[in-house]
Amino acid sequence: MSALSISAPAKINLHLEVLGLRPDGYHELAMVMQSIDLHDSLEFQPTADASIRLHSDGPELPTDGSNLIVKAAELLRSRVGLPELGASCRLHKRIPIGAGLAGGSSDGAATLVGLDALWGLGLGKRRLQALAAELGSDVPFCLEGGTQLCFGRGERLEPVEQALAGERAALLLKHPDASVSTPWAYGRCRELRSDYYLDNEEDFEGRRQQLRQGPLLAALAGTGPLPPLRNDLQAVVAPEVESVRTGLELLRRQPGTLAVAMSGSGPSLFALYPDLASAEVARTGLAGTLEALGFEAWCCRCGGSGVSLVTA
Repeated sequence: MSALSISAPAKINLHLEVLGLRPDGYHELAMVMQSIDLHDSLEFQPTADASIRLHSDGPELPTDGSNLIVKAAELLRSRVGLPELGASCRLHKRIPIGAGLAGGSSDGAATLVGLDALWGLGLGKRRLQALAAELGSDVPFCLEGGTQLCFGRGERLEPVEQALAGERAALLLKHPDASVSTPWAYGRCRELRSDYYLDNEEDFEGRRQQLRQGPLLAALAGTGPLPPLRNDLQAVVAPEVESVRTGLELLRRQPGTLAVAMSGSGPSLFALYPDLASAEVARTGLAGTLEALGFEAWCCRCGGSGVSLVTA
């Protein structure tokens, strides 16, 4: 195969609950993640000299071994034991960096899919998922996409019936000057909310089951109204980040909004709408205010899949 392109969609968190601490030091999470059609594009070509090279149109993004694209390529090559394989990747960056939208994780997942195809490895979904879990907590979801319950660190997936996934849309906001460190957000959560942490697997599973049977999943299946969305990190990030507080309030004021929340550890925010036209109406109504305050905005459809091959 001479070249191929992969689409790497972003995600939002419809639910993010911090259950407690795991023996490995990570937080035990119960989440519902949703793919959206804001995406990065990655183009892969083989190289003859066994090199892994990354080029990006985002000058602020590192292209060395610290980038998850390079890490994914090197991990895949090492696991199949073929050091002579090489690839060049060109990244077209559309998902904002450090925004709580899993842009880096989706790029890493796209690299696994792209190079598996480019190099003719035929590893299959199970082996790619195992590699994804090694790369990062959000990478397995980005590989699968759609609407998923995500447990553990986020790598344990259970598909969710999403009756209106093809219709529902989101208005996404982010201030370009705002950034939130994910380790800081979880550390702050531990400082402020550890009294609420559960401490054993039986209690963790009890909360997972409550989420499986709760009003959010009923609403996603089309059998109930959409409840307020929960993000435990929002409660600790919003008091510290002015743009998060401002953006949440702006979205809550818009007519027709179904629900509002921060995605992941922020600072991106979103409002859900019944369809893309409603999201566009909300963005138009906010346009002057968003421009005055310096916010960036996107209208996105909720998607049904993760990373995908575009051309080959």
